[in-house]
Amino acid sequence: MTAQHVLSSQALPGSATAADLADLHVRLQSGGIELIVGTVVDMAGVIRAKAVPAQRVESFHRPGLGASPTLNAFCLDGVGIAHTPAIGVTGDLRLRLETGSITPIGDRIAWAPAEFFDQQGTPDPGCARGRLREMVAAVSADGLEVLIGSELEFVLTGPAGERLTTGTWQPYGAAPALAHSPFLTDLVRTFASAGLPVEQVHAEYGPDQYEISLPPAAPLAAADQVVLARVLLGRIAGRHGVGVSFSPVPFVGSAGNGAHLHLSLRRDGQPLLSDGTGPHGLQPDGAAALAGIVNGLPEFIAVVAGAPLSGTRLGPGTWAGAYACWGLENREAGVRLCAATPGNPYGANIEVKCVDPAANPYLAVASILGLALAGIASSAALPEEVAVDPSSIPGDPIPRFPHDPVQAAELLETSALAQQILGPRIVQSLLAVRRWEIAAYADLPVEELSAALRMVWSG
Repeated sequence: MTAQHVLSSQALPGSATAADLADLHVRLQSGGIELIVGTVVDMAGVIRAKAVPAQRVESFHRPGLGASPTLNAFCLDGVGIAHTPAIGVTGDLRLRLETGSITPIGDRIAWAPAEFFDQQGTPDPGCARGRLREMVAAVSADGLEVLIGSELEFVLTGPAGERLTTGTWQPYGAAPALAHSPFLTDLVRTFASAGLPVEQVHAEYGPDQYEISLPPAAPLAAADQVVLARVLLGRIAGRHGVGVSFSPVPFVGSAGNGAHLHLSLRRDGQPLLSDGTGPHGLQPDGAAALAGIVNGLPEFIAVVAGAPLSGTRLGPGTWAGAYACWGLENREAGVRLCAATPGNPYGANIEVKCVDPAANPYLAVASILGLALAGIASSAALPEEVAVDPSSIPGDPIPRFPHDPVQAAELLETSALAQQILGPRIVQSLLAVRRWEIAAYADLPVEELSAALRMVWSG
């Protein structure tokens, strides 16, 4: 198989024709693929997987592999299960592979995303990827064309999660960028082989912290890219005898990891975030979409930055986007507007900075799309721009996003928008997992919590 097959299809899993599957068998055989790994991401943001020999790929696609509904309720310690009225010890689902996105990842192994269906072949309402698929359909029905760009920060560790660098680390430094050059060149090569070119890579603020930028893509493919990137990074790290941490706070006192999302919007081929008469060229619908995101994000922090360490990362002065506001190129605002300029090759876009890598990427993208769509539907008024560091304004008039997990969970529970955008089943499951995390980790000192969860989201 070649890179041209990577993320090339967003068909509903289980919908491939007999001819499609026959062609797939030929391609798998000619590409030397022996094992197919299908992944889902649970409510805690952890990647879960099932695998089959390549000759059984058709069964993985349809009818799918048996899967307990509890896969969406597994907890961070690998032991706890956050049962809900809909998720318990009974019942069964089918995990269906999307064959159009099968991607070779080396060692005769291929990866593809999967979705949950019930035994009758109906999409399961608790499936994160399925929910994003529905949100994409709603956005398309409104005549919107959307691209999502992703940035992913990570920290290299020792094999057991220990620190690698104990000396001086210069953010964005040339020496740090080259300190792990075999790892980085392997990263670029491996991603390119998987059809996922890296836009850029650089050393970040924390010791052994790096950031990669992925190319803009349609929303479902963009979320798939994040999952594939995490899988590939874990494999690359293993080849170089190191670990990779996607924890929001891998080491207390060092920079946290973000997973910023960029959103661009068009209708009938025309940009909504530029060439208009609104602030910085916003079109009316573009301004309403931006307003919808800014106004609704506090209710979705439990989704996009709701892990036990996420609140620790969301602090002032860290460029984590801790404040519920927006501003042109303002890196302290939760939502940053990137204007259309000669220096911006992709045109104007909205960057949501508060997202971290512990978030389920499908739910994070679905949430942002849903908020933008809700803003347009209600012609939401754009709040006043914040053009300075929000923490520098006397009297603290700019609210921070909730950094207490209890408050974040309460806002999600009472959010009518969350019910509308994510659906009751997913909100219920998310709340169950978040409250399990609160009960399990609320009394743990942050240093112990950071150590305990450092490698949970890896690969």
